[in-house]
Amino acid sequence: MSLGPGLFVAIVGPSGAGKDSLIRALAKRYPAGEIIVVKRAVTRAADAHEDHDAMDLAAFDRTERAGGFALAWGAHGLRYGLPASIDADIGAGRLVVANLSRGAVAAARARWPRVFAALVTASPETLAARLTARGREDAAARRGRLERVLAPETQLVADATIANDGDLAEAAERLYDLVRSHA
Repeated sequence: MSLGPGLFVAIVGPSGAGKDSLIRALAKRYPAGEIIVVKRAVTRAADAHEDHDAMDLAAFDRTERAGGFALAWGAHGLRYGLPASIDADIGAGRLVVANLSRGAVAAARARWPRVFAALVTASPETLAARLTARGREDAAARRGRLERVLAPETQLVADATIANDGDLAEAAERLYDLVRSHA
């Protein structure tokens, strides 16, 4: 028996804002089985800063053509996908949370009846420091990411905004309260 449409929570924001950290903190607040944290497929090698399934482009394309993704999009020269299995979770009334690109929120809203988009932000100084510590890109690539934060095409009308410059626990508590109020 379906409980009705679940809630898809899209955690969006610029690189370095702390989206994955907030998702992990949110998941710890729920008992096992009450929240589904979606692991994205990304056409980038795995690293310690992002929990994702690394895929080469050919495997990604095969998976997409076979219907293996509920959502797939491109950003920053990479391809991203969320597994098709989350459709069943949402249909069963579950709370599903994923790190999503801002540009993919409209597709999520078109696919599922209940979507809550939380925009995670941080100051340019915080973003720059986090991107530098991550060490994934050179200085020019980091500057490009920071410039895109203010670009018109990356602006999103989110359901809520969470500043994540300070204490992670405070930002996580705000996210938890927001998700609970929409679930």
